[in-house]
Amino acid sequence: MSVARGGRLAASIDAAMEALNTSVDVDSALWRDDIEGSMAHARGLARAGVLTSEEADTLVAGLRQVAGEIERGELVWDRAKEDVHMNIEARLTAIVGPVGGKLHTARSRNDQVATDLRLFARRRTTEALAALTDLGRAIVTQAEHEIDTLMPTYTHLQRAQPSRLSHHLLAWQEMLWRDRGRLEDALARLDECPLGAGAVAGTGFSLDREATARELGFARATRNSIDATSSRDFLMELAGALAILGVHLSRIGEEIVLWSSQEFGFIALSDQFSTSSSMMPQKKNPDVAELVRGKAALLIGSVTSLLVLEKSLFFGYGRDLQEDKRPIFDAFDNAIVGVRALTGAIATATFRRDRLRAALGGGHVCATDLADYLVNQGVPFREAHHIVGAVVRAAEERGVQIGELGRDELVQAHAALGGEGVASALDPAQAVERRSVLGGPAKARVLEAISDARARWG
Repeated sequence: MSVARGGRLAASIDAAMEALNTSVDVDSALWRDDIEGSMAHARGLARAGVLTSEEADTLVAGLRQVAGEIERGELVWDRAKEDVHMNIEARLTAIVGPVGGKLHTARSRNDQVATDLRLFARRRTTEALAALTDLGRAIVTQAEHEIDTLMPTYTHLQRAQPSRLSHHLLAWQEMLWRDRGRLEDALARLDECPLGAGAVAGTGFSLDREATARELGFARATRNSIDATSSRDFLMELAGALAILGVHLSRIGEEIVLWSSQEFGFIALSDQFSTSSSMMPQKKNPDVAELVRGKAALLIGSVTSLLVLEKSLFFGYGRDLQEDKRPIFDAFDNAIVGVRALTGAIATATFRRDRLRAALGGGHVCATDLADYLVNQGVPFREAHHIVGAVVRAAEERGVQIGELGRDELVQAHAALGGEGVASALDPAQAVERRSVLGGPAKARVLEAISDARARWG
């Protein structure tokens, strides 16, 4: 297929060039934003006296009709018209007549697409923030329900110290709260309107760019026309924030995979968020968590694509930027679907309180508390650490936990271990309550943290 071009280039475009040049298959996703920006531009042209108010009204009405046709699936995207902008303008002109050709006055596709992308990014970031808020609330709700459920903490995937499930769930939530902050920061920095920057050096028509920016809901107009049309760091920043979010979702997903295994048995996912095996009838697989882990790889790929895309561009629009859309479209799609799926999975999950509490019975999880007990008896911590290490070794040799050793065996390690407070030191429930520092797992502290988290997420 060849495409005829007017004006400067008389010859038809080669079919291979047409395939490379056409972007409507991807950028048609910007149609809402393109129409919104075009309506504001039409009104801006009227304020500048370039169009009459009647012409502007005709253009706006025509654009609304085009939007309705797209919404209903009636408009067929024409690849011969290259992109979303030309498709919409052609359909508009067919509806309103020659006045449709006036819409592009004082505008380039360079500032047009830059504006569309910021409108799109703002819209999808708002959607991502809403989804993330739902996930944060779901985790906090589970933390409230499980306030009395004790479990071990882990380092190196080995049982470490006693804690409570609510404290662990709130650790998930803290990561996600920072993700929310990164998205909000990126949203604040992209809050500028490029419309009126033209191709690269602005326009000779007296557009009120600040008025157009306000009409589109932006805080201000971009300050430099070259930067406005050639920079996509706002997409890099968003994709970076989404990639970090993806990594955090993947970490949560990894724990769900581990915890739902028969070896751990800490969590049972609902059937709605599980799959079965095509071969083994007994299987119930935590595919929701595994798929979320997989999405993290795609999110990392999206930000890498955007970084590499712009790294060698001069200051002024380069057609390379046509390729900036698929990475950011994919990033939002993958992040939002992952957040929503994980929200449902966590909200409907059941935690196995018996298995979580039983896990405290292995791994000598109160060894540090026994060392702390010795410190309170005047033993230097390094010496106490060595003494309790010997106690653990003795217990391992007997195949028991340190709490199962007799008083005589403990006293052999150190005379102070014959005291009345040893039993308390070796009780996981009391060990958790002793950890009452800010940010610790004692019940009062966790209840404070839940209240704080609930207030933050709303």
